[in-house]
Amino acid sequence: MNPGTGIITVRWNGSSSFLLKEKKWSSHQKRPPFTVPIMPMSFLKTNTFYRRIRMSTKKEAPKALHVQVAEKLIEQLKAGTAPWQKPWTAAGSPAFQLPYNVISGNRYKGINTFSLLLAGYDDPRWMTYNQAASKDWQVKKGEHGTTIQYVRFYDEQTKRDQQGKPILDAYGKPEKELVKLEKPIINSAKVFNARQVAGIPELKIINPAELGWDPLERAEQLIKSTGADIVYRAGNRAYYSLLADQITVPLKAQFDSPGKFYATVLHEAGHWSGHPSRLDRSLMNKFGSEAYAREELRAEIASLLIGQELQIGHDPGQHIAYVKDWVQILTDTPFEIHAATADAEKIFNYLMDFERTRIQKQDQQEELKVAEVEKRPVKNLQMGDEIGYDNTVYRVVSLLKQSRFRMENLGNGAQFTLSKSDGLYASLVQAKATQVSRPVLDLSAVMEKQHDQEPETNAAYGLKR
Repeated sequence: MNPGTGIITVRWNGSSSFLLKEKKWSSHQKRPPFTVPIMPMSFLKTNTFYRRIRMSTKKEAPKALHVQVAEKLIEQLKAGTAPWQKPWTAAGSPAFQLPYNVISGNRYKGINTFSLLLAGYDDPRWMTYNQAASKDWQVKKGEHGTTIQYVRFYDEQTKRDQQGKPILDAYGKPEKELVKLEKPIINSAKVFNARQVAGIPELKIINPAELGWDPLERAEQLIKSTGADIVYRAGNRAYYSLLADQITVPLKAQFDSPGKFYATVLHEAGHWSGHPSRLDRSLMNKFGSEAYAREELRAEIASLLIGQELQIGHDPGQHIAYVKDWVQILTDTPFEIHAATADAEKIFNYLMDFERTRIQKQDQQEELKVAEVEKRPVKNLQMGDEIGYDNTVYRVVSLLKQSRFRMENLGNGAQFTLSKSDGLYASLVQAKATQVSRPVLDLSAVMEKQHDQEPETNAAYGLKR
């Protein structure tokens, strides 16, 4: 008995055991020590006693994802190993790649990017347990998944008639429908890195020469397409002026590499995106203030995303002055990493949309030129097109950069990337032109078949790599 507390501490050792409610607990069960107040033996036989015992040994709830990420990021910022503090190699290749889902090819977004980057793996490929199993890969014994979050806007429910009875399909199974939720639900999932999975092929590193486009030229065209007012001036300062709505950058010759020059311009373009007429972020902040450091955190993460997308890299030495402020902000407000990554994704999408718009206009102009020469109507694939060809129907899901299309085979649900140089593209364009006179595949059988397949929750979300 502990003096003055009225508490008896019960501990197990190699020889002791005791009997409670006809259940014998011994040391080999590895029960942790616990305390009980002095009470009559009759109470020890009640359910209330056992419930209190279970509550005393209950594990603490896991920390929220943004808290876990903030704590890891603080450690790496102090050590100088945070993702944007890692320079590119001398050969011009990145020190790491942004994490993406190996099945869909989609890059993880927002706070999930840092949750996976900070996990410490050098392979950017991630997957759920079921996704690994679908490829006959096996998560290694004893491996633990890394947490990501995704937002669910719809809930799958059984279709019902006016009497409330389930509506059955041709196979006698209840039909399902997606119902929009009043409030989105944030769900968590566990994903595994390729290093934790047996049987997966080795990661193929793409040489910059194999990209099919020039990173520096692509960066140049992106900057031009923004229409931003940029002044190039000899000096050592790069900044964005909100009052003048103008970017000032040192001359290209002052940088030790073209990549650093373009990365600097695009970093300032990140601030430029916060103008009230664009994404409307708070930019009237005094240098050295907490609000100023918060905006720099957003622009820095956006620079990391853009640098990886364009393969031009980033300059980790430019923003050392903000490290102390970032550590303090994340210590005081861990949720700031969630807000900052979300804003950085908005900056990334806003700037990259200029490239997508420019490419789409170029494609339209090329089609018009061809139509004028050949005296024929413009034929092109557009988002939302559903074209019957070769006993199936193809749908244009989205338009990608570099004149490519995200396609879906409605017959089996498979998605793939289609280029204008592919033979299928010409066939689909021709099929689209004659679709009025050509019978289109009846999708009823296809849709019935799809109802039998349980939809897999896609925890990977983001833009196509």
